[in-house]
Order: sequence, then structure tokens, then C-alpha cells
Amino acid sequence: MSMRLQRVNELLKREVGAVIQREFEFKNSLVTVTGVDVTQDLKEAKVFISVLGPGIGTVMTKLKEKRGLIQSRVTKRVVLKNTPILDFRFDGAAERGIDIINLLDEVEEIPLAPPEE
Repeated sequence: MSMRLQRVNELLKREVGAVIQREFEFKNSLVTVTGVDVTQDLKEAKVFISVLGPGIGTVMTKLKEKRGLIQSRVTKRVVLKNTPILDFRFDGAAERGIDIINLLDEVEEIPLAPPEE
């Protein structure tokens, strides 16, 4: 990946996150933009969203419905020849990480076998 694409990815990640934080309120859920993957021609961007708490479906539906609003706000702040069309995707990495930590905690509680003599 070129350095330019990496910079565009980070810029869009920061700006989309700021727009979501300012414009939307999700009760009992923490919504985070974990990454952005822009195509080489800068026409499309996959925006990966992590949701901690209940209402994953509600959050993703709302973001997909309001894609035009989010995109217009980002367009005003980010000057590119083509502003990419945003495609929101769920990123379950945070939940998987929490599940793994919980499993490791359970493993620690299992009694150890007595040492062999």
C-alpha cells in the first residue's frame, strides 16, 4: 500500500470518527471507527466500525441509513479530488478480544494436576 493511501485511510478514519461522535448518540453503546480501507482510485472506502454494548444491528442500520449525511460532513472537511463512497462494515475484533480474555480467565481458575513424583 502506498504512503498516500495510508495517509488518506488515517485521515478518513479520524474525520468519520469525529462526525459520528458529534452527530450521533447511541445509548449504552460505544461506537468506534477502527479502520478505513480506501480503494486505489479513491472512489470507495470500507469503514470498519466496532460496537461495544448492545444494539450492534441498530448502530449499523443507522450508520448505513445516514451514510449520505456522514459523507457530506466528511467532504466538507477533507479535500480530495474524489471523496470516496463510504461503506460501513462491522468489525468484531474488540468483542473477540474480550471473549479470549474471558476464556483465559476461566483457564486460570481450573485446578492444576498434582506434580508427578
